Amino acid sequence: MQTYFEQYLGHHKAAIDSIPVDRVEQIVKLLKTCWEEDRQFFVFGNGGSAANASHFITDLGKGASDRLGKRFRCLSLNDNTAWITALGNDYSYDDVFVGQLQNYAKPGDLVLTMSVSGSSPNLVKAVQWANDHDLTTVALVGGKRGKLADLAHEVITIDSQHYGRVEDAHMTICHMLCYAFMENSI
Repeated sequence: MQTYFEQYLGHHKAAIDSIPVDRVEQIVKLLKTCWEEDRQFFVFGNGGSAANASHFITDLGKGASDRLGKRFRCLSLNDNTAWITALGNDYSYDDVFVGQLQNYAKPGDLVLTMSVSGSSPNLVKAVQWANDHDLTTVALVGGKRGKLADLAHEVITIDSQHYGRVEDAHMTICHMLCYAFMENSI
């Protein structure tokens, strides 16, 4: 009989194995174009995905940029607490990311969001705005896919609805994206 932890790891490995490498390679190409054309890259999410967004931007903005010599222009929209709370208080929580994109984003920029459910209203609103303003959009979602899977230009779906496993798989993708630049000098 398997222990809880053996079962957990088995399900975790299945979630990791569901990462489509060809889709990750496509996102690397988008990131490379963003970097080459000196465009801005925005990342955001809620809860654990917010922490993943901050971690990802740290790795890309420092680690990958150090390796390449030319800096990524990248920003986690989760990292300005004062702005987030002002937008949430004065407008609505649905506006905490779109409000920032309205100030920073330009056509041709790149947006990546992470969501286990794929249907968080603040993420959906930001991706819809980005699409309407000629930004390229990427969504990393869980097995439910949600509205983001229908909106984003590029979508990676993890075959699980377990929040921890999906968030871990999303962070694995983020590390794959960063280390493609750090270890392969793309």
